[in-house]
Amino acid sequence: MTVNDSVLDEQFTLVPSDDGHSGGDSGDGMDETKNRSDSDEGKQGDHIPSRIDDMKADLERIFTLPDNKDIVVRPFTVGTEHPWRALLVFVDGMADKTIINNHILQPLMLLSQALEEEPVNGRMEVVMETLLPGNQVNRTATWQEVVPGILAGSTGLFVDGCDEALVVESKGWEHRNVGLSQTETVVRGPHDAFTESFRANTGLVRALFRSEHLVTEILEVGKLAKTDVAVMYVRGLTNKRLVGEIKRRIQAVDVDYLADSGLLEQFLEDDPHFLVPQILSTERPDRVAHMLSEGHVAVFVGNSPYVLTMPVVFWTLMHTPEDAYLKFPFGWFLRVIRWSALLVALLLPALYVAVTNYHPEMLPTDLMLSIAGSRELVPFPVIVEILLMEFSIELIREAGIRVPSVIGPTIGIVGALIIGQAAVQAGIVSPMLVIVIATTALASFVIPTYNLNFGIRLARFAFLAASALFGFYGIALLACMILVNLSVQRSFGVPLLAPIAPALRASPDVLARGPGFVMNERPAYLLTQHEWRQKPYTRPWSPVTRPKGVKLRRRRETK
Repeated sequence: MTVNDSVLDEQFTLVPSDDGHSGGDSGDGMDETKNRSDSDEGKQGDHIPSRIDDMKADLERIFTLPDNKDIVVRPFTVGTEHPWRALLVFVDGMADKTIINNHILQPLMLLSQALEEEPVNGRMEVVMETLLPGNQVNRTATWQEVVPGILAGSTGLFVDGCDEALVVESKGWEHRNVGLSQTETVVRGPHDAFTESFRANTGLVRALFRSEHLVTEILEVGKLAKTDVAVMYVRGLTNKRLVGEIKRRIQAVDVDYLADSGLLEQFLEDDPHFLVPQILSTERPDRVAHMLSEGHVAVFVGNSPYVLTMPVVFWTLMHTPEDAYLKFPFGWFLRVIRWSALLVALLLPALYVAVTNYHPEMLPTDLMLSIAGSRELVPFPVIVEILLMEFSIELIREAGIRVPSVIGPTIGIVGALIIGQAAVQAGIVSPMLVIVIATTALASFVIPTYNLNFGIRLARFAFLAASALFGFYGIALLACMILVNLSVQRSFGVPLLAPIAPALRASPDVLARGPGFVMNERPAYLLTQHEWRQKPYTRPWSPVTRPKGVKLRRRRETK
């Protein structure tokens, strides 16, 4: 058994604790709401009555009609000589009225003229098999199955004399079209990104990963309002225990409403208090398709434009899809730039404080005298000076996000040039410090993962405090503590520093980026059912990549 086998066995045998809820009393109002919702759930679980008047009464009770103006109840008749009373129920703004008019009401009201007085097989069978041309129709006998379908944008069809209902697919609410990626932009590669449409997001992945083995299981999270959560994986490739553990954690989430994938990420992570994310959130379909082919699991949440992929290791957080689309030297060079930017964003201000206060002998004499001369008129200690500049940079960064996009670049120009120059001339900060802080800010923008960027920004303040207290010794001690914490952290049973710690067999795609034709094996820490993703050699015509002893057969030329 390998190291990962034991790790996964330990992780996947965890038993959830008792469902105890902490917190104070919720008050009479909350208790009344809870009791009312519980009673409504009980009513929705009852069977649908056969009389149309009883159906209408149940609908009024469930949807709070006629006060609730979003719910449309359309009574009509099926047939003319011997009409049947029927009801059509949908949510205004979520259902496509063109589909309802042309593909539900029109066939039922016009084509039904040729109906017999009383069908032999029953009314619902005739409606479903003869009169209703909808491509997705579900037949159900309980309110518990009808109501969620109506709230999801489908249309409920009720016929007098039938104790069942039909849920017809008619979703058609307004949503943003597929556009460019906002946070993971690339120069070479696909530019489409996920949107707020649940089915559009799953379709974007299926359009790239066209395999019959790709499975999408849909779960529901939320007691007060249901949110669809899709678990996507490759059957026959992905570790079954990994899929089971992810589904178990999702089903254990006990909330009233799940608004976005960011909330689900906090519920699913092994240690949500750790600064390094243990789940990768991305808005790129091509990245999700690639990770699915490696053996990861993707989770789609409702109408969120970000998809969660799990498990994740620390090195993956520094990768971008563009690394694979470029040739080997270029992708390798981008990785070197990115790792260097990570170290600069994390340690440069702390190193400046340590050298200035404790270790001036580490710098050349001329440079040290230049730094001392620039700080001669500054009235604050170095640590106070850096904290003032860091706070200013964070203000500029947050203001650039919150202000309208038209004046966003103006905020950056004003903050970076005018305020920085004025602070130097006023003697509040030194010119060398402005260079240090500006370089640190630029390096933080190079980090490709948004959540990891937040962790680096917070950890930078911890390194500043350690360097102000103990110099290089504080930086080294804090770095060792962070590495120890990283080495024991897991993402769904996978060590966060795998495949380096613990040392496992790995492809050349960890720290650097190797050529695409040598990426032969999938990551060993995922324990996939198939280790090889491609043949050991995929360029038999090339003497550089052809294995020893394999000769290339030349085709005889015909005269």
